[in-house]
Amino acid sequence: MTARYRNKLLQLTAIILFMLSSNVIAEERVIIFAAASLTNALTEVGETFKTDIIANPAKIDPVFSFASSSTLARQIAQGAPAQLYLSANQQWMDYLVSQHAVAAETRVTLLRNSLVLIAPNTSPVSNLALTKDWDITTAVGDSRIAVGDPDHVPAGRYAKQALKSLDLWQQAMPLLARANNVRGALALVERGESPFGIVYATDALVAKKVKTLATFPASSHNAIEYPLVMINRNAKPAATAFYQYLQTDTVQAIFVKHGFKVLSV
Repeated sequence: MTARYRNKLLQLTAIILFMLSSNVIAEERVIIFAAASLTNALTEVGETFKTDIIANPAKIDPVFSFASSSTLARQIAQGAPAQLYLSANQQWMDYLVSQHAVAAETRVTLLRNSLVLIAPNTSPVSNLALTKDWDITTAVGDSRIAVGDPDHVPAGRYAKQALKSLDLWQQAMPLLARANNVRGALALVERGESPFGIVYATDALVAKKVKTLATFPASSHNAIEYPLVMINRNAKPAATAFYQYLQTDTVQAIFVKHGFKVLSV
């Protein structure tokens, strides 16, 4: 065997090994599309899973894409390569079921949340009564109330329901700063660009620069639920493994630590 032929053979072997290793990595990755409000909790879940040799002997690598539930649902319907979807409301899950984009029989509701009114830590307001007597126009002044866009974002839709229930919607509607997702609304308050914001209780819990002024009555909006589902076209053993892991006691404890209410599944 000539040196030239041997070098070519070594190069070809290296290419084949690279391709095989790339395929293995691709098979072990699980892509999860999840609501932005789950960012902190799921990031911890993912790190815990990667180091759990009993739950994850195949060394599966969960990869998360966080955004508004509506944005993610539309991407999935259009063929995005997600393998699991965890939404912040049932409506967008219903949409994907109607589009036959998910395995409906794998749909389970994992979590619940609550809705709160927040303000920057520097705000002179320490608490606030959420009643129809709240003068929002005076309270907000020349600024805006930060919310997820009520036309698309689940947190914004819950906020609209709650404000309507309290007879505050007409006053609040022209004063909204509409963010692309609930974390965007939270950021506006954290930076002091909005004097008030309406976000999930779990968002307020992880934010260091805001305080909770009041919790909206649970009866003022639809139940804030987080359903999980597997994606039909991308169902693989690795995705099934992580889907099952999300329903374990270990993960439930992480969600509780981050302020979510865990439901029995």
